[in-house]
Amino acid sequence: MKRQILLRYALCLVMMAGTGFARGGGKGNDQPKEDYMTASDGVKIHYYVKGKGTAVILIHGYTGSAAGNWLANGIFDALAKNHMVVALDCRNHGKSDKPQLNGPGKAEDVVELMDHLKIKKAHFHGYSMGGGIVGRLLTMIPDRMITAGFGGSGIPEVDPEWKAKAPADKQGRDPQEDEVSKRLRIRHAMDNGMSREDAEKLAETPPAARPATTAAPARPAGPQLDLTKLNIPMIAINGEFDRPNAKTTRMAREVKKFTNVVLPGKSHLTAIASGYIPKEYAESLVKFIDANDPKR
Repeated sequence: MKRQILLRYALCLVMMAGTGFARGGGKGNDQPKEDYMTASDGVKIHYYVKGKGTAVILIHGYTGSAAGNWLANGIFDALAKNHMVVALDCRNHGKSDKPQLNGPGKAEDVVELMDHLKIKKAHFHGYSMGGGIVGRLLTMIPDRMITAGFGGSGIPEVDPEWKAKAPADKQGRDPQEDEVSKRLRIRHAMDNGMSREDAEKLAETPPAARPATTAAPARPAGPQLDLTKLNIPMIAINGEFDRPNAKTTRMAREVKKFTNVVLPGKSHLTAIASGYIPKEYAESLVKFIDANDPKR
């Protein structure tokens, strides 16, 4: 009888350990830690943390999520080999609170998350809307930024004369862009409480017939940002068909240490989506951050 009780107890421990492993809470596993922070206005911000070393903060794109933008495609794990990586779900996205349906993220949430985790300085990399937030952070907390990374984005020209001088971007589109876009719309609708069946129906609806969004995603900082005065290494990673020249000619001219990566044949979403992302994305980002890490 005692032997049976001990066996049952041991089995319970194994099952509990397995549950903890699946949630990222078991000891010795390779899963990221998940947690929440409450912003100053009461909005709960969900985030993932993994690894040790200098912090890297990842900010996803509009209608995306930390899991989809960074974990699913391997970028999160690639960076976590040498760094403490933090990937947040921006407000109105993923597992974070959604006070504004289809609303954008907020740069201030990133600063508050840094304070919550006691991160003094960090590397930053944002995709699309996330790149716009990184641009905003350059105007807010440049002293806390080791590097600034822009994926599917950049800091465009604001002077009309320089705009006119920018080289023309290659025309075209990755033929797989539409299927990735559909998948993203379905995931975003489900994150907002819609059933998969209804989300798939919405994704099939012509763009003109879809409900209008209530807010536009954040854009890179404008004329108030003087790149020539910032001694912060920057990188931009864009698909060949995602207007890389329009996004980076200003950066190439004004940033003291700038790395420009163009991914052949890729569009805005196929440059980052799991199953479509080329290995050069993660390799370039890891190399750049490692090369500019103060502890190396």
